[in-house]
Amino acid sequence: MRQDNNTANLIFGIRPVQEALRENRTIDKIFIQNNLRGPHTEELMEELRGSGVPVLKVPQQKLDRLTRKNHQGVIAMISPVDFQPMNEVVQSIYESGQSPVLLYLDRVTDVRNFGAIVRSAECLGAQAVIVPEKGGAAIGPDAVKTSAGALMRLPICRVKYPAEELDKLKLSGIRIIGISEKGEQQIDQIDLTGPLLLIMGSEEDGISPSLIKICDELVQI
Repeated sequence: MRQDNNTANLIFGIRPVQEALRENRTIDKIFIQNNLRGPHTEELMEELRGSGVPVLKVPQQKLDRLTRKNHQGVIAMISPVDFQPMNEVVQSIYESGQSPVLLYLDRVTDVRNFGAIVRSAECLGAQAVIVPEKGGAAIGPDAVKTSAGALMRLPICRVKYPAEELDKLKLSGIRIIGISEKGEQQIDQIDLTGPLLLIMGSEEDGISPSLIKICDELVQI
């Protein structure tokens, strides 16, 4: 499989990306040129349906910035971590006799912010980090480095429909707390015992309105 020397987490070209899919490589996301057509493209799209791999249609210029090689309109970003099913992770925490302490990162896009947050989450006792299938930071070598390896130790779960999945956690008895400037109390002023999920929002506009609605309370840091 062809890879850039400076971006070893990239695989580019239709056939190499298909091979990565068939070998069950953990793919963070796939960028496909938005006007790409042809039988090979259709074959790739058919393989991607139901795979759970996020697909982003982007202009050719975006792909050209990722690599100068002949990408054929397709680039896959390989994740250094294996994503784990959220329900299985939560169940295993309960089965171990512990109360879940989870963190959801809502559209945190800066790679270094992402890594630093995961590092802090591990230090503070979080047992898993949940991310959206689309709209989050790429989980690559820079994120792993900034996390001081926490991304390799904590389970990372990826969900397709965040509001629905987190609402299911709430219905199962997990309290959901949003970290927001709209909160009336500081986080150290509330009770943080029991099953818990913290939500941190994007650098631009904070927590999505759909997730604000399911929060039990909002607090500041």
